[in-house]
Parts: sequence; C-alpha cells; structure tokens
Amino acid sequence: MKAAVIYTKGEMPKYAEFPAPIVQNENEVLISVKAVAITNLDKGKASGKHYSSENENQNGFVVGSDGVGLLEDGTRVYGRGISGTIAEKAVVEKNRMVLLPDGISNATAAAMPNAVAGSAMALKFRAGIQPGETVLINGATGFTGQMAIQIAKHYGAKKIIVTGRNENTLQELLKLGADEIISLKQDDETILKQIQAIHKETPIDIVLDYLWGHPAELILSALKGNGSFTNRLRFVTIGSMASENIQLSSGILRSVNLQLSGSGLGSWTKEEVKLLFSEILPEMFLLAAQNKLKVNIEEVPLSDIEKMWNAEVSDGKRLVVTM
Repeated sequence: MKAAVIYTKGEMPKYAEFPAPIVQNENEVLISVKAVAITNLDKGKASGKHYSSENENQNGFVVGSDGVGLLEDGTRVYGRGISGTIAEKAVVEKNRMVLLPDGISNATAAAMPNAVAGSAMALKFRAGIQPGETVLINGATGFTGQMAIQIAKHYGAKKIIVTGRNENTLQELLKLGADEIISLKQDDETILKQIQAIHKETPIDIVLDYLWGHPAELILSALKGNGSFTNRLRFVTIGSMASENIQLSSGILRSVNLQLSGSGLGSWTKEEVKLLFSEILPEMFLLAAQNKLKVNIEEVPLSDIEKMWNAEVSDGKRLVVTM
C-alpha cells in the first residue's frame, strides 16, 4: 500500500510502499482510509519530540494517529489508529471508532477529533465548565483554538476572551463567538492591563492554554490576587507552542483560588476517553453535519505528503490528507 513513512525521526515522511497492517485480534478492524488530518501530535511523534513517541518503530513507521475510512461493508467511520493512518489501509480499535452522520465530508470529519479532544476534554473534565462562565483561550488563532471557541459557546460559556498574534485571524474569531480579543503583539504591560481590566469587569473562570511559556506567565501574573477573596479559576494547559517551561511565583498560587492542570494523552482517565468516543465526538460530528460548527480545512493528496508536511497553512486551517 502507499503510505507516509518515517524512516528516521526528525525527517519528513516519504511517500512510499509499506506493508499493509494486519488485524491482530477481535478488538481491531481494518479500514480503507479516505482522509487523515496532519496534527501537531503527528509532527511531534515524527520528530521524536512528543512524549508519546518513544515506542515508534525505529525501522520505519507510518505516521498518523487517527482518520476517516470505510469498513469492509462500506460504513463510514472515524477511528483511532493502532497502525499509522496516513496510508491506504489502517487498523483501528473497535472501541475507539465512531460512525459518521450523513452531511459531513470525510475531510471535515478527519480534521475534527484532535481539536475536539484538545478542547472539549479540557472544558468538560479538567475545567468542569458550567453555563454562564467566562473563558479565556490563550492561543486561539490556530485550528484547535478556533474549535475551542465554538465548543465553549456550545457548552454555555457566557463570555469568551481570546489571545493570539495574527491580527487578521483575531478579528475573524469574533465571528466564531469570541467576545473580546487580546493581541499578543502588544507590550507586556499593555497585555497585563487589558487582562486585568477584563477580569475586574467579568471574572475569568477558565483559561484554556495552547501556548504556555511567556504568554501563560503574563496571564497568571495578571490574575494574581491582592489578599481579598477570588473566584475559582481553572487554568488548563493543553499545548506548548510558545515554550515547554514557565516561571511561576508562589505568590500567584497563594493569592488565587487556582486549579492548575493539564489535558492530553496520559492525563485522561479510561472513563473520560470512553466518553470522548461514545458521546463527545458523535455530538460534535452531528453539529458539523448540521453546519453548527465551522471547520476550516485545506485538502492535499497523499502523493504530496513530502511537499506539504511542513507547509504553512494560513488562517488556522487544518491540513487534511485525502486518499
């Protein structure tokens, strides 16, 4: 079969022939792949930099974590891959598979799951979002951030504040449901004052953070208390596009009713992952099929994988490989 194959970690995948995967037990099923999104998770695994990449085959492996395809009887499904999924065939787990509704394209369905997991799981299980709460999304101009805005609104967020560096995309986020924007191109003092003014007017309940690093330090500093009572703040780190590390003062932790947690592979419980596949993803696929979720994608054929792997995708689009 044709596939996107990594032979040496850190190199781009090659468009190459690779042995088709074989179903090993009754909990697995083979699908004919139709569409797979290229995510930061996939790129991290390919480079060997993601914490889940240690077990990848050093003699060559197919990249791709999940995808949309057809079962033997023609049923369309999204599935989490046991084998790499940017290939003509892939093996997926039966209990991590979702039937797709009519009205959603293969490419749209393939683009969504990583972003849904990167936002809905944090909102529901780490932040415990409640209707009427205020959410700040740090680094919202990317694809997952754009999905997070819409999902937070769907879950009942009353006010959504977004940060980012792309001025044009920030303005577009207002159309997706954001209420206020904060440009990270401003100087630190201006950013701090803007966050503090918003927080004073409408206390921030939840921070979804896709950047970490200095932008996260600024937000935490802006929310530092002065000894008076504070509202319960849930800060959830989901990505580290700015840096893997931050400096965090003890004074911030002691002055704010702060819950600091992370959301990602390894942090979720078995029950939470079960709910992702049985309830959350089916609901989000249906919303997209009903045009209630905007999904911004760019499609490329599998044969162009080498050319497109590191391509810049504008305006927070998700790159989707089609077969």
